[in-house]
This record gives sequence, C-alpha cells and structure tokens, in this order.
Amino acid sequence: MTTGAPTPTYPARPRRSRLRTFLPLGVAAWLVLEIWLLTLVAGAAGGFTVFLLLVAGFVLGSVVIKRAGRRAFRNLSETLQQQQSDAPVTRGRSDGNGLMMLGGLLLMLPGLISDALGLLLLIPPVQKAVSRYAERTFDRKIREATPGTLGDAFQQVRIHRPDGKVVQGEVIRQDGPQDPEPGPRPPLNR
Repeated sequence: MTTGAPTPTYPARPRRSRLRTFLPLGVAAWLVLEIWLLTLVAGAAGGFTVFLLLVAGFVLGSVVIKRAGRRAFRNLSETLQQQQSDAPVTRGRSDGNGLMMLGGLLLMLPGLISDALGLLLLIPPVQKAVSRYAERTFDRKIREATPGTLGDAFQQVRIHRPDGKVVQGEVIRQDGPQDPEPGPRPPLNR
C-alpha cells in the first residue's frame, strides 16, 4: 500500500484587524450612498444642476489645495531662511495645511457627502479639534505599541545577531581609537 505525500500543515493565519475587515465594506457603502444622493438630487433639481455642483466642488477643491500648498511652501522657505541666518528657529506652524489639503481633496471627489466633509474641514475650529484628536490618538498608539509592530520601531532598537537571536538594546558609538581586531564575543545567556 503506497501513500502520497503528507499533507502540509500551515500555521494559523493571524486574525485580521477590524480596520481591514470593515474598511472595504465602509467604502462600498459610502460609494452607494454618494451615488444614491446624486441621483436623488438629479431627480429633484435636474442633471445639469448636479453637473454644476460637481464642477464647482472640483474647482473649489483645487483652489483650496493650491492655497494650502503655497502656504506650506512659504512656511518651509521661512524656516530654511531662519536656519541659514543662525537665528533661533521657532517651532514651525503648519496652520492646518494638511487638513486643508484633505478638505480640498474631499471637495474634488465627486459626491455630495465628500463635499460636505471637505467644507467642514475648512472651518478653523473643526481643523483644530481634528488635529488635537489625531495627535492624541497617534501619541496613544505609540505608547501602546507592542514589540514587533511599526510603532515599536519608535520605542526601541533591536540588534540582530548572526545566529538569529534578537537582542534588545541601544547602540553606543565610540568615537575614540578602536581595537583593530575585537576579541571573541561573550555568549548570550538567555
């Protein structure tokens, strides 16, 4: 009696995050809602009105993005001039340029819900609230970073040894004269 090759066993796949599970579903629902709302407005006001709304949103979004880009470039050039003149560099202000560009991008996307979100992001108090929330969330995620995640890269340095072991620690740079041949390494006791 001959048997075939043994069936390979695969390790269990890691569980998908909630974001990876629900993001495609959320995007699909958002697209369906945008299309439904556009057809509803087209039925009430006419197709030409919807076309004008979409063109106006695109034009307004491109103006907003251009303005935010110019302001960001101006802030960058001022910071570079301060650094070249050895003047004390003040902490750079972004003035919400990233959120302003995001608002312009949302205005440029075809759809009425994205236009409403884009217009909301152009209001300064909303920009401040969103930026504070994003900063707090980012700081919390960095603090909660577990070993092996991307956020963990900000928290610690890992040294990979040739034998495959990973040693956590920090790199100490010696600028003085060094031995031409270092001695044998001490064994790892883990």
